[in-house]
Amino acid sequence: MAGLRQFIHEIAVRTPGRGFTEITADVAGLVREAGFKRGLVTLHLQHTSASLLIQENADPDVRVDFDRFFARLVPDGDRMFIHSAEGPDDMPAHIRTALTTVNLSIPIASGRMALGTWQGIYVWEHRRDPHSRRVVVHLLGE
Repeated sequence: MAGLRQFIHEIAVRTPGRGFTEITADVAGLVREAGFKRGLVTLHLQHTSASLLIQENADPDVRVDFDRFFARLVPDGDRMFIHSAEGPDDMPAHIRTALTTVNLSIPIASGRMALGTWQGIYVWEHRRDPHSRRVVVHLLGE
C-alpha cells in the first residue's frame, strides 16, 4: 500500500463580473498532475464576496436562474445594509457568500474527481465588476 502524499496549488481565476466561471478543467488537470488514484481534493476560495459551487454544467439557464434568484433574495443597494464601503453590491455579495460556501471537498476515485455526469466546479462571482480570485487546491491521496 502506497503512502499518502499531499499537493497544494493555487489557481488564479479572473471573473468577468457577476456570474459563474467554471474551473473544473483546471482542478482536473491538477488531479492528473498529482497522479493520485484515490484521495480527496479540497478547494478553498480566499474571498468573502464570491463562492464555490458544484452545479449543473449542461444547461447555462441553471446558472442564470441562480443569479436571478439571489438578486431577488439579496438585492443590490438594499437600504437595510449599513456596509456599503465598496458600492451597493458589496454587502449583498458578502451575504450571498455566507448563504453558499467557500470550501468544497471532492473524492478522487480511479484517478479522477468523482463528479457526476452534469456537475461542474464554479467560482460564483457576486460582485458586478471583474475580479481576480484565488482558489487554494489541496490534494491528499495515493
